Amino acid sequence: CWFWAGVLLMKGPLWRLPAAVPCWCRGGHRLCSTGTMASLICAMKESAKKETKSSTNRIYSLLLFLLLSYVGDPTQTQKLVNNWSCLCFFYCVFHLVLMSPCVSQEEQPRDSSGASCTQCPASSGRRKNLEFEPLSTTALILEDRPANLPAKSMEETQRHKQEYEEMVAGAKRREMKDAQKKKLQMKERHRHEDSISNAMVIWNTEILPHWDSVKGTRRVRDLWWQGLPPSVRGRVWSLAIGNELNITPELYEIFLSRAKEKWRSYSETSSVNDNESGECLSTALIHRELQTNFSGGPYHDLLHSVLGAYTCYRPDIGYVQGMSFIAAVLILNLEEADAFITFANLLNKPCQMAFFRVDHELMLKYFAAFEVFFEENLPRLFNHFQCNNLTPDLYLIDWIFTLYSKSLPLDVACRVWDVFCRDGEESLFRTGLGILRLYEDILLQMDFIHIAQFLSRLPEDLHSHTLFYAMANTHMVSRNRRWTQVFSALMKDTNKETDRNGSPALRS
Repeated sequence: CWFWAGVLLMKGPLWRLPAAVPCWCRGGHRLCSTGTMASLICAMKESAKKETKSSTNRIYSLLLFLLLSYVGDPTQTQKLVNNWSCLCFFYCVFHLVLMSPCVSQEEQPRDSSGASCTQCPASSGRRKNLEFEPLSTTALILEDRPANLPAKSMEETQRHKQEYEEMVAGAKRREMKDAQKKKLQMKERHRHEDSISNAMVIWNTEILPHWDSVKGTRRVRDLWWQGLPPSVRGRVWSLAIGNELNITPELYEIFLSRAKEKWRSYSETSSVNDNESGECLSTALIHRELQTNFSGGPYHDLLHSVLGAYTCYRPDIGYVQGMSFIAAVLILNLEEADAFITFANLLNKPCQMAFFRVDHELMLKYFAAFEVFFEENLPRLFNHFQCNNLTPDLYLIDWIFTLYSKSLPLDVACRVWDVFCRDGEESLFRTGLGILRLYEDILLQMDFIHIAQFLSRLPEDLHSHTLFYAMANTHMVSRNRRWTQVFSALMKDTNKETDRNGSPALRS
């Protein structure tokens, strides 16, 4: 009966006993069986000395020690230890005494300042009132110094408590700020997705079925400027670029088979001699650049096929460095044959043909027209570039060759391509002016070397809305003349020296 009464009064399982009690019971029973009561008493004294972390353990050990001292006789002690009902009786008495409010408070964990247990409920309530516990401080547990070190003074305890609270408050502010930022980003993302979903319905139901009649309307052009939905982007690009060359999928298969023959011959020789044809040289260049920029990519083989077929289709142009970036963007948005058809027609445009055929004289005309609008829109930056002898070819060539697909993030480059398909070559130079406007303040603080490095490797955190805002503030009008008029005037001006405003690199 006393045994079950002890279990009920413990208000919990037997493991609520302090560590010293079961250790003593096991050790005491063993020692009593051997009749060494003195050893038992010594063991109890040592156990009482070691249990210093909890006052409850010390009281248990003390009462048990007094019990043994009271019994005195080893024979009676052995009988007492062997009689579990008596032990449970004494434990019930000890438990009723020790489970007072004072002792139960002592067993509660200390707060961050190491103060007494009476402050713990308030601290716990204060921490529960927080919306969330800062992750950066959840692993921080403040304890008193070890017993072998001097205790903290009151001033030091208060200072540590204040520092801890400041750390928690700072961490909470930072994490709340990050949470708000993520919430705004998620909200903007949902808004953008809803906008794309609505635009996709309009493009599929109202614009694409009536493309020829509505493509030049103000409404369609405004939707175009806002960005094409990814699901219709490839089709719109294909329709906007057109197929003036009348290339068919069957023609693509013919040139692809020729390219595969060239690849086999190239793989057998594994080298390129000076006497080999331009197609073999292009094959080697394609292989080398794809290994450098697109090695291991998911569309590596498709990209190789499209570029190889084009070199067989236009051996007079062959492969020029930068074509792979244009073909890669098309492959991401079109089927293989459609990507080749669009790629061939895109490179057949006047601006792309001038650059990929490396027509120096015509390239200088484009640079001169660009500088006219550069000076018109950004006079301070234009003068800064002139003072540093920074000519457009140092940054425009890479932008035009790759249609910004190498310099800009993919999503931003696709939006630039959207406007390029709408406005033609003018949008390429407008995009360049938008980039210069966006980073004008930074570029004004740089010298020649740093400007060239910065423009060749634009920041990766560039967002489309900031770039297009800068492009919207760039006016492609100079003295009441638009881009086409300025460029035509430069082409007709035969008396003007073509290399006067050109770069030294092109003149050489």
